[in-house]
Amino acid sequence: MTSRRAPRPLAQLASRLAPWHQRWAALAPRERLLIGLGGLVLALFLLWSVAIAPALRSLSNAPLRRAEVDAQLAQMRRLATEADELRAQPPVAPPQAEAALQSATQRLGAAARLQGGGERVTVQLTSVEPAALNAWLDEVRSAARARVVEMQLGRNGGGYSGSVVLTLSAPR
Repeated sequence: MTSRRAPRPLAQLASRLAPWHQRWAALAPRERLLIGLGGLVLALFLLWSVAIAPALRSLSNAPLRRAEVDAQLAQMRRLATEADELRAQPPVAPPQAEAALQSATQRLGAAARLQGGGERVTVQLTSVEPAALNAWLDEVRSAARARVVEMQLGRNGGGYSGSVVLTLSAPR
C-alpha cells in the first residue's frame, strides 16, 4: 500500500501562478514597467482611501466632536445639580401642591385640563407650544414638587397634545 502525499500548499500556489509568471516574462520591459506603475498607483489609491483619508477626517473632526461632548457633559452636570437642589427642597403639603399645580395649569389656559386628584393627577394637553410646556413642567416640578411618571405627547401643527401623569410627593 503506497501512501500518496498531498501536494504542499506552496507547490499548489506555484503551479497555479506559473501561467501568469510566463505571461509576465513574455512582456516587454516597457509593458512590465507600465503594469508595475499601474499597480503602484492602485496600491497608493487603496492606501489613501482605506487608511490615510479616514484618519485625517477623524483628526479634523476631533475638536468639533470634543466640543459637542463637553457641552453634553456640562448640560448633564447642570441637570445633576438641579436634581440635587430639587431633592434638597423641603416637601410641600398636599393642599399647597395641588394649589400650585392648579395655578400652573391655569396659566396654560384652555389648552390644559386637570383630571383626578390626590397623589396622582393626569393633565390633558391640547396644542401647547413647546416653550409653554417647558415652562409649565419647570413650574410643576419646582412649585408643586410633582414628578412626571408618564407622558404621552404627540406633535401637531400648533404644539404638543396628549397626557401627562404626575405624582405629587407626600411630605416626609
